Amino acid sequence: MRRASPLASPFLSRALLPIREGGVGTTVTAQHRLLQAALYGSNTTSSSSKSRWFLPAFDFPGRSSRVVVGVAGALFSMAAASIVQDVYAKEPPSPELLPKDVILYQYEACPFCNKVKAFLDYYEIPYKVVEVNPISKKEIKWSEYKKVPILMVDGEQLVDSSDIIDKLGQKILPDRTVDSMTEDVDEEIKWRRWVDNHLVHVLSPNIYRNTSEALESFDYITSNGNFGFTERITVKYAGAAAMYFVSKNLKKKYNITDERAALYEAAETWVNALNGRDYLGGSKPNLADLAVFGVLRPIRYLRSGKDMVEHTGIGEWYTRMENAVGESSRIKA
Repeated sequence: MRRASPLASPFLSRALLPIREGGVGTTVTAQHRLLQAALYGSNTTSSSSKSRWFLPAFDFPGRSSRVVVGVAGALFSMAAASIVQDVYAKEPPSPELLPKDVILYQYEACPFCNKVKAFLDYYEIPYKVVEVNPISKKEIKWSEYKKVPILMVDGEQLVDSSDIIDKLGQKILPDRTVDSMTEDVDEEIKWRRWVDNHLVHVLSPNIYRNTSEALESFDYITSNGNFGFTERITVKYAGAAAMYFVSKNLKKKYNITDERAALYEAAETWVNALNGRDYLGGSKPNLADLAVFGVLRPIRYLRSGKDMVEHTGIGEWYTRMENAVGESSRIKA
């Protein structure tokens, strides 16, 4: 650890500055920008096996039995497939409501950016991605807003992940504003705020809780981020060392004594909120489901995310969300 301290010192001197979504203003140093980027930077039963379960109900002699049973099995398989499609059916907006040109300026590992992407993917809104270099931020020099995510929608700039989703939702989901949905919307708003005010603050102390997990996290960050070769090497090791120490300060700031226990508690809090439902939205995801899924997606296959799924009941919901959100609607360059 003592060898890592000199690398970390430039970062640590700035680590206690107020942290806001996705980044900081233009007056901070490149090291602090890097820290901000890093910080926020059930097997289903097959239709064939269901068909075999269905077969004993038919008891016809001879060749006709094979025909009838075969038809019955085929019909059951088709019905089962239809049910699965209904469960995981997306809800793309009417084509006339879809924006024509959507560009997301992001950090790949940023939970707030991933929250926006979960919304775009679920509603099948095609979008382009510009990966922002967290040190130079040259990709967003044109904007007065120096944080990510930034979403350009038909030439209009939208900022702040929750505001982006609210404003874009008003454009493509006009039916959500009806009075009959007031109670459901209140619950949704409550849990979306919980994501922004609590869940995201539990993540960093977990993914940087020791040196090996910090290196694992920065390997993901540098592999998916917009870095030059030299930057990638420097950022991976210096950043991992710095964030290991910063995570200790974050634990104090947010009164976290045991980072894994806090992560598990947050996961179980969400599972309890579901109250037996497939999603908080009931039979289909709502904006709170998408928010939780989005911020957890960058850590899901890191050590912390694997531990979370292994030690809590969130795994089944997460798998349902993966199926519901489906393939990315990102437009490949």
